[in-house]
Amino acid sequence: MKTDIEIAQASTQLRIDEIAEKIGIHTQDLEHYGPYKAKVTLSGESLDKKPQGKLILVTAINPTPAGEGKTTTSVGLGDALQKIGKKTAIALREPSLGPVFGLKGGAAGGGYAQVIPMEDLNLHFTGDIHAIGAANNLIAAMVDNHIYQGNELDIDPRRVTWRRAIDMNDRQLRSLISGIGARSNGMPREDGFDITVASEIMAVLCLSRSIDELKEKLKNCLVGYTYANHPVTVGQLRAEGAVAALLKDALKPNLVQTLEHTPVFVHGGPFANIAHGCNSLLATKMAMAHADYVVTEAGFGADLGAEKFLDIKCRMGEIEPDAVVIVATIRALKMHGGVSKAQLDQENTEALNRGLPNLLKHVENIQDVFGLNAVVAINTFPQDTKAELQLLKEACEKQGVKVVQSDVWAKGGNGGVALAKQVVEVCETPSKLTFAYELEDTIEDKVEKVVQKVYGGSGTEWTTVAKKAAEKLTALGYGALPVCMAKTQYSLSDQADKLGRPSDFSVNIRELSISAGAGFIVVLTGNIMRMPGLPKKPAAEQVDITSEGKITGLF
Repeated sequence: MKTDIEIAQASTQLRIDEIAEKIGIHTQDLEHYGPYKAKVTLSGESLDKKPQGKLILVTAINPTPAGEGKTTTSVGLGDALQKIGKKTAIALREPSLGPVFGLKGGAAGGGYAQVIPMEDLNLHFTGDIHAIGAANNLIAAMVDNHIYQGNELDIDPRRVTWRRAIDMNDRQLRSLISGIGARSNGMPREDGFDITVASEIMAVLCLSRSIDELKEKLKNCLVGYTYANHPVTVGQLRAEGAVAALLKDALKPNLVQTLEHTPVFVHGGPFANIAHGCNSLLATKMAMAHADYVVTEAGFGADLGAEKFLDIKCRMGEIEPDAVVIVATIRALKMHGGVSKAQLDQENTEALNRGLPNLLKHVENIQDVFGLNAVVAINTFPQDTKAELQLLKEACEKQGVKVVQSDVWAKGGNGGVALAKQVVEVCETPSKLTFAYELEDTIEDKVEKVVQKVYGGSGTEWTTVAKKAAEKLTALGYGALPVCMAKTQYSLSDQADKLGRPSDFSVNIRELSISAGAGFIVVLTGNIMRMPGLPKKPAAEQVDITSEGKITGLF
């Protein structure tokens, strides 16, 4: 059995100009990064004025170590739509080097449903994330320099909220003291690093549709507070112009292809358990303006990525999906039912029955909370039995949702034709997006509604710190912003070990922070961290390069 990278390296790529031409993007609108990838320039023509293609959101159950294959399904569905004659584009996030070298792996799909060139995609790509890190750190440098050079804005060093960033899992950098030593080294203070994809700059870039909008959002980013407890912004530091200059190329969406030469926009990569977890709004709109069907995805399960896609991205971008695909596997559902990973290959309908409520809750959320039409895609494995598949099908159809088996990992687009046909049918069924909360709700009410409606919890428990933060943010005029829940991806609750569909739980609201530039309030629950660490056996140990320059061990 070939590995993902072996499959990708054995494939034949078309020149990126040919891929662009498939959806009406001309060579003069491309900035080439070699023959197989390019950035698409931002023309003056409004993307909103062009006919809009059907938008298909791919989401999933809460992830498990058994794997669900959400990106693989997204890629395979795009290939299958192209195979049945639809003008199709895919819009995905960029991989972060932290997960690539850590535990999760890359974000190019898998098997015969992959985005290529996969090595480039997973290792630096076109440099967007590095540009975002540099932009983030320019702001950090200007904050500390302002304090050192006389502190005209009266910034309190103890209340600097802007952290530095690096695109790597490095727990050693989570908390540190900077500026120690000689006076010329700056003001000593508590400091730390976030992983770059958790930076507000990433969120700002992914929600901006032009240079002007980018600069305006950057200007509004908060960096800290004064001694009198007034907010200080990037605009007050006069830094937005230089930061935007660093991001001018990163703002342009990247275009690549699948193994079957379907066009793919890969752009932006905010974490879904910390930030809003979707590719850039600009890439999604560009895809919708050039294709009749657009497949996109949101990070982790529907309780995280899809909720934020709908409540934040769709609200800001004035878009809504025509269909939602919820990806699940028999194996993962059995794990939600209490089966260990070592026993997943054995038929176990009882465990599956116990795990099914997790999937059904996500279906309920898409259909009843958000008012959208859903399809359940079962990413199949050879060990799945007829009894297990039948049980799953009957449970879903009882809830009024169609179930389609997908085998895109092994068969590429051919393995997703049935799913593609069902999705096309669902796209023709009218729906109207409703949100989990209204912007006019209080911050507390917004959080409460997400917890009760989307997670199925009984309520929330707020720390004193979080309560005071909500009061302060409301007083500062930020109360009408959407909330971005930072929560474990593994459970509908805020406790990773509560699998399936837990009930009678409350969610601990630990802390709030404002992403004023991006335009949302980050709500920290449980033990979510903005800088992951590497596992005991990091994936980096397997990656190598031959003397001929060929990458090996990358999945």
